[in-house]
Amino acid sequence: MIYFDHNATTPLLPDARSAWLEAAEQFIGNPSSPHRLGARADAALISAREQLAAWLGCDPLDLVWTSGATESNNMVLHHFARTLTLGEQVWVSAIEHPCVLDAARHYFAKRLRLIPVTHSGVTDLNWLARELCDARPGLIAVMAANNETGVLQPWRETAALCHARQVPFLCDAAQWLGKRPARGLGQCDFVSGSAHKFGGPRGVGFLKCPAKGRLEPLLIGGPQEDGRRAGTENVAGILSMMAALAAREKALAASHPQTRLTWREDVEKRLLEALPGSEIVGARQGRLWNTVSALMPEADCQHRWVVKLDKLGFAVSTGSACCSGREKPSHVLLAMGYTAAEAGRVLRFSSGWETTEGEWRALLAALHQVQQQVVQ
Repeated sequence: MIYFDHNATTPLLPDARSAWLEAAEQFIGNPSSPHRLGARADAALISAREQLAAWLGCDPLDLVWTSGATESNNMVLHHFARTLTLGEQVWVSAIEHPCVLDAARHYFAKRLRLIPVTHSGVTDLNWLARELCDARPGLIAVMAANNETGVLQPWRETAALCHARQVPFLCDAAQWLGKRPARGLGQCDFVSGSAHKFGGPRGVGFLKCPAKGRLEPLLIGGPQEDGRRAGTENVAGILSMMAALAAREKALAASHPQTRLTWREDVEKRLLEALPGSEIVGARQGRLWNTVSALMPEADCQHRWVVKLDKLGFAVSTGSACCSGREKPSHVLLAMGYTAAEAGRVLRFSSGWETTEGEWRALLAALHQVQQQVVQ
């Protein structure tokens, strides 16, 4: 099976697997325990915290270990639900991951404003700057890169706008990390990340939060993480996550993934030529080098494409893995101005660092083969 669903989850890197096995054997103690085995485990977490802080550009004490970006984002929304006054609003981009949007709707149903996006899938900075002249929300959330389209979001510019007006800013960096350098993300007040999006294990992630002020914990019942997140830390998972991110940061430092970007662009060009009526979503915008969101020809529903490609040996997606299987169309595509019918024709192909040019070409050939079947 050729895997083109890396935005949903990535295979575990050999470096991450080795790190997990080594940590599971070496650090058997609870990091909160007073004995030497506990102290060793705690020291390993301190070292990992310093390593991640250096990549992000923040203080190690700003970091909280979590089970992933979903928990991290929920923690931030929970915190502001406990601390904002009744009249304060939360502004969230209309294309955020469901773990941000749904949590925002849960906590701030009547105080939530969606920040619009352009037809190309970029958060509308002009709208945001204009609205900030007249109002000051309690929190703004804009992701770093969209999980469905791969479109890069103006998180740096958004952070600057928020800081100028003293508005807390949350940036979901789950799709950014491992594909783009982590440096600079530390300037955001809150940053969330998940290990399994860049070759680490599932069930572990982090939240970067402000150094000053208390964070209202989502999980209670223990003093771990300076009282910000109860529960015994997943030492082996955290060290495995750091090994995966180290491998990705090393690859990014060695060379920009321009070659892989060229492969993606070549496939997009050939796809448009081979499949009349197709369209690349967000084509004119900066996007992650690994992601193609394609509006397929008006022949049949996306799920039939997925099933037929699966039979040919290709794993692809219809969008966010957290939304796949639902009957309703993608909220991301609807926010970009696509109709529900058009959204129902979109497929997502997301490669990884190990994906080859030949595999991209094989996918293109398979798409052409399926197209011959679905139009009959």
